[in-house]
Amino acid sequence: MSHTIRLTVAQAVVRFLGCQYSERDGVQQRLIAGCFGIFGHGNIAGLGQALMQAELEGDGKADGGHDALRYFQSRNEQAMVHTAVGFSRMRNRLQTLACTTSIGPGATNMVTGAALATINRIPVLLLPGDVFATRASGTVLQQLESSRGHDISVNDTLRPVSVFFDRVWRPEQLTSVLFGAMRALTDQANTGAVTIALPQDVQAEAWDWPVELFDARVWHVARPLPEAAILIEAVTAIRASKRPLIVAGGGVAYSEATEALRRFAEATGIPVAETQAGKGSLAWDHPQSVGAIGATGSTAANALAAEADLVVGIGTRWSDFTTASMSAFADPAVRFVNINVAALDGHKLSGLSVVADAREVLQALTTQLSGWRADPLYTQRATDLARAWDGAVAAAYDLGGDRDAVPRQSQVIGAVNDLSGPRDVVVCAAGSMPGDLHKMWRTRDVKGYQVEYGYSCMGYEIAGGLGVKMAAPDREVIVMVGDGSYLMMSQELVTALQESIKLVVVLVENHGFASISALSETVGTPQFGTSYRFRSDTGRLDGDILPIDLAANAASLGADVLHADTLGEFRQCMSQALASTRTTVVHVECDLATGSPSSGSWWDVPVAEVSTLAVTRAARAAYEQEKASQREHLRPFAQFRPLPGPIPEQKGGLN
Repeated sequence: MSHTIRLTVAQAVVRFLGCQYSERDGVQQRLIAGCFGIFGHGNIAGLGQALMQAELEGDGKADGGHDALRYFQSRNEQAMVHTAVGFSRMRNRLQTLACTTSIGPGATNMVTGAALATINRIPVLLLPGDVFATRASGTVLQQLESSRGHDISVNDTLRPVSVFFDRVWRPEQLTSVLFGAMRALTDQANTGAVTIALPQDVQAEAWDWPVELFDARVWHVARPLPEAAILIEAVTAIRASKRPLIVAGGGVAYSEATEALRRFAEATGIPVAETQAGKGSLAWDHPQSVGAIGATGSTAANALAAEADLVVGIGTRWSDFTTASMSAFADPAVRFVNINVAALDGHKLSGLSVVADAREVLQALTTQLSGWRADPLYTQRATDLARAWDGAVAAAYDLGGDRDAVPRQSQVIGAVNDLSGPRDVVVCAAGSMPGDLHKMWRTRDVKGYQVEYGYSCMGYEIAGGLGVKMAAPDREVIVMVGDGSYLMMSQELVTALQESIKLVVVLVENHGFASISALSETVGTPQFGTSYRFRSDTGRLDGDILPIDLAANAASLGADVLHADTLGEFRQCMSQALASTRTTVVHVECDLATGSPSSGSWWDVPVAEVSTLAVTRAARAAYEQEKASQREHLRPFAQFRPLPGPIPEQKGGLN
């Protein structure tokens, strides 16, 4: 007869999570490294009590001698999900953090963070409180009442942005729900936000649990191998190509395949372009690296994309920024080989779908293509294009420019790149900076570039940077954030102070939304609603600049603050911040013009088809001209070939 232990549902959740491990290539690590929590009536007496009890039990160990789940405090529910994403991204999705909130606004505040996690396929565990399962108290505080049914709560808003969602109405349901959640967290092909909604009365309810539930359990993260026949097709396509191009996505880093990619590129001479998530797959100065691709790409990568006859996508989901809204690949005969653990991405662009682990496929391709190389003249052309682009980046960085002038954003990025160390990590998420960083940042380490651009979520930067630093405490983490994103969410500076975690935050102030300001010029709504200005006598927001002091705000949250008005002052402040042991915000005024070189590419943002404004009509004409470059990529990878002989008769069914 199995022994049991009597615990509340919440205590069982905390104990179970403390005993879960992931494993890949024989290396094990805690799957859930800790739990962020903001408490209310929906979780304080349940998960709050369970986390406190685990902390106060003395030795901090759960049964079996395993570490108890560590609690971290946060200031904003959305931010703590961002922190978990930054942490998991840095740990290659093999570890993550849990986040618990009360029912109500605490739970719905996590929806944006959950969407970001799922879109980027980063595992996070969400544990929102929920309504009473018994309904004994009737309609309670923060409960949604729906005429469609009484089993609907605000937590159902998390369903469409979660890869796994379940609600534990009774204690005996918990075991299967926990196992389902762990499966989803460790599924590299389909991971993201995992939500377990826990009714507040159920959290506090006791149950007799089998002790085996709390044994250490290891969840193996597989490296699926490519199917032999599909691999042969990929090899054949590469051998037949004249102008092949590799597009490296985030899957290269998550698979820890960067070394395999380097060897493959060097063996074959195929140039490598990078998506936002894939930046750092090759060192920026590697001969085969042609930099960023797409709407925020380099002219080198985009020129090669336009003429490529074969594109090998590795771990990319082919977002519109990567494909320049389906205009980047212009050769009418271009074909695609898609290497991805997710079949969803493998079948995009009518490509040959190689559903397998990136590292395993690259190693197999290197072996199968032994002795084959791309035309040396083509390889050299790619290298020459990359060198020309690097010259444009150097001009934008302009590190020898006027140090007494107000810097451009490109100069700020250049100074940070120049002063940071090889293993330092830059973090960014939204606005014009992610595009400029994608184009220009000279990445030296595979984990040195952590820019979230799948959801491009304003406010991610500081919270995400906190997670990156928690995952890599031996690295300097440099958060680059514009004033627009900073005003969205800066509270986690307090969490960094509380946990004695050092961040360097570069706060670029240009008094508005510079990214959308630039975009508005191209879509016929020049700078509408993008500047931080008073409403004037005209009735429009075109008055004087608002007197906002973001440096004082950062200081009020506990950070050390340095202020720079010129490029020379900024370089001095950055050196001081990097040498400090405390979280330091470097506030710098910037020219509204970013100064970054053009990618020569396009992004599809529709323009009003009719308008009384001449500027909008002109923008529409330019839009229609660009839109003509879009392609559907419907050409099948392999033409249909009838099987030899008659089709066998199917007996007992339709022919």
